[in-house]
Amino acid sequence: MSSLGYTYGDDGPIVALATLLGECALALIRTSGKDALSLVASVFSRPQALHAAAGNTVVYGWIVDKGEKIDEVLVSVYRSPRSYTGEEGADISCHGGIAAVQGILRALRRAGFRDSLPGEFTFRAFMNGKLDLTRSESVMELVGAKTPRALRHAVNRLSGGLEQEILGIRDQLVQVLAGTEIFLDYSEDEFVGSPGAADDEAAGRLPDRALAEDALTRLHRLLKSYRMERLYHEGALVVLAGRPNAGKSSLFNRLLKEDRSIVTDIPGTTRDWIEGWLAIEGIPIRLVDTAGIRELESGGDIEKLGMERSRELLKEAEVVLYVVDGSRPADREEELRWFSALLIDPTRLIPLWNKIDLCPPCAVPDPCSGSFYGISAKTGQGIPELVSAIAARLTQNRGGSEALGASSGIGTERQKARILRAIEGVEEALALADQGEPLDIIAPLLREGVNALGEITGVVSTADMLEVMFSRFCVGK
Repeated sequence: MSSLGYTYGDDGPIVALATLLGECALALIRTSGKDALSLVASVFSRPQALHAAAGNTVVYGWIVDKGEKIDEVLVSVYRSPRSYTGEEGADISCHGGIAAVQGILRALRRAGFRDSLPGEFTFRAFMNGKLDLTRSESVMELVGAKTPRALRHAVNRLSGGLEQEILGIRDQLVQVLAGTEIFLDYSEDEFVGSPGAADDEAAGRLPDRALAEDALTRLHRLLKSYRMERLYHEGALVVLAGRPNAGKSSLFNRLLKEDRSIVTDIPGTTRDWIEGWLAIEGIPIRLVDTAGIRELESGGDIEKLGMERSRELLKEAEVVLYVVDGSRPADREEELRWFSALLIDPTRLIPLWNKIDLCPPCAVPDPCSGSFYGISAKTGQGIPELVSAIAARLTQNRGGSEALGASSGIGTERQKARILRAIEGVEEALALADQGEPLDIIAPLLREGVNALGEITGVVSTADMLEVMFSRFCVGK
């Protein structure tokens, strides 16, 4: 139950502003529920036209409150069951002024609408069979997509890609479970005299075991997809680190393709960290330029605080770009000492030999010609290769392209938790079968796997689970 006393699950008329409240060209107000069209008609200048309108058509008129015109609008009419929620409803396109929007909402509330709860439109779509839970969750993923690739993955789930994959795996486990329960129910009667039937049941020999093993393989593939799917949706933290004047800020500006960091020849210009967002091969990247790393005893209090923050960011970063000044090959030993002292996990580290435009090839130290990437933040030399290396490192650390072998990956923590439950149930069932345990012990584990997958799509659900899930949606969705 919401703090307003309303609950998910009724069919009363609801209203919500689906666009941001502010000064803009247009705004959209959504309505749905029992008698929604009649209630809209009661505050519409052409009620008969609205009543007579067919579904999926648009009617022009004015919203009127107490005989006073509020705004000139277009009303999109939807009739059950051919609507987003499966109910009758109307979307009102009005001018985007704050006063106009608030006036229309006030009129609709007086007519009998109540404000919708977060996610209530999508909740009703689920309850009325218009969406399964995977498609419902993909609605918010689509709203929050930061890159075209993240958008494509959300659209794939909204189109039913994940739903079909889950249903396919569930069908396999249902078949295995059905065969197991047939053995349990009828082995003593129907299978009497069948060679080996009783032995099969007693020894835990699963009917259709190959199907259970294939289902387990598909489940593991889906589980591996989660980390990559979250990478595309949430992005990754990439931190620039190195000693003062190594060229971190120039590289920061080069990667962002804009001047965000101040660049001078004076070491230590960046006293604190600065960040910006960019997309690399469809991955949202939060790029952070940190203060140059010195001895903590050097510099003033502000500089020390900046260095401490830099070290904290290095611990959090998924990839660290360690920048070395390539124009000073004489400092090679000291640079390598600093580099080694950072103790960064090699799987998170990409060392860079910057300013190669100022460093003759013969002066590049051997250690930097192999494991280090040669770049010039000033001229752009080596930057395309670096961008590809960042994407490759993130993909590798998240499970790589193999994780995306499934028709559609899982996109939420809720889906991941249910996949894990299904995997645990099937793995334990197969392990007990290998140990020769009887099928009456194995069958409940298979059913646990079936139920866990049912919870992903909503075939199996509880009121509490649905309320928690949809309450996280934005209003108007």
